[in-house]
Amino acid sequence: QVQLVESGGGLVQPGGSLRLSCAASGSIFSIDAMGWYRQAPGKQRELVARITTGGRTNYADSVKGRFTILRNNARNTVTLQMNSLNPEDTAIYYCNLDGFQRYGISFSAWGQGTQVTVSS
Repeated sequence: QVQLVESGGGLVQPGGSLRLSCAASGSIFSIDAMGWYRQAPGKQRELVARITTGGRTNYADSVKGRFTILRNNARNTVTLQMNSLNPEDTAIYYCNLDGFQRYGISFSAWGQGTQVTVSS
């Protein structure tokens, strides 16, 4: 079993900042990548940012230059620093981990989600 615990969501005014954190634990042999996805009401879940073990990152076009993803490989944590937030960033944010358990068994794990609301 793999567990992802997220923290850091909340309510913020437009132009403000929030930091989301995610910690992974459990039966993890190796990790390919960790990332953040979001889902707004009535919309599909979309990739926000993702970072590989080697440090390669990719971001949604809508967050480039505003969001930064960081990862601590030793602690199996990933952080999303979100700046210059706008109401379109309002969504439930989910942490994701793609990796392997013993014997080469691949898996993809999800956190429970944390609400981010940008509103004045």
